[in-house]
Amino acid sequence: MTSSTTNRMSSARAASRMALSQPLGGTMKADLARAFFELARTDDQVRAVLVTGSGDRAFCAGADIKERAGEVVCGSEYFVRQKATHDLFRNIEEFEKPVVAAINGVALGGGLEIALCCDIRLAASTARFGLPEIKLGVIPAAGGTQRLPRVIGEARAKELIHMADLIDATTALGMGLVSRVMPAEELFPTAMEWARRLAQHPPLAVRFAKRAINRGMQTDLDSGLEYERYAASMLVDSEDRVEGMRAFVEKRAPRFVGR
Repeated sequence: MTSSTTNRMSSARAASRMALSQPLGGTMKADLARAFFELARTDDQVRAVLVTGSGDRAFCAGADIKERAGEVVCGSEYFVRQKATHDLFRNIEEFEKPVVAAINGVALGGGLEIALCCDIRLAASTARFGLPEIKLGVIPAAGGTQRLPRVIGEARAKELIHMADLIDATTALGMGLVSRVMPAEELFPTAMEWARRLAQHPPLAVRFAKRAINRGMQTDLDSGLEYERYAASMLVDSEDRVEGMRAFVEKRAPRFVGR
């Protein structure tokens, strides 16, 4: 499960691409935080984010086990340290702009846990998925035990985590782990096109729809409906709603400003 992957993050603007060239260990988490929360968040022209791996072998193969094998850490220290990882992944999951994962190869361990934080997951037919941590005497501790059951159901999540098997892209599609599977050469162009389409939608509506879905998945139906009502109320007098409906009536392309 050694990670030799590099991650590439691209905005919905074709000319704006940010390259991250570290494994999940090292400075990768800091690089992810910077890319999301210092670059993509502060650039108003970025309305969608695309995360993929460089090359064609891996989306992200997870932690560098050679790096971690020699670590000596007590449980209380790990508990505190892992909170930072949970916060980072949670903030990616709750990022106010839509995030598309183009899974171009293996997504293992922490790599799959990153993908689970993305809103839309597209996969190359050559992609492979797994949470093999059990084989190393640990558990998926970057949200895998919590997000995977929410995405594919408890029974299948327990099977994947307990058996520590890898599954192929077709199996992942059947489980609902990914939205689409396509030939490897079509993955990045397709993912960029999806990101561009997302970027054309009104930012506020996209943001509130994402939050309503996320909140609803973590609560009961009545509470989810209440948040949906709140989200709809925040949009009803927005400039984007007025523009969207006016453009529809006038049969022209809308110009959304995110207000």
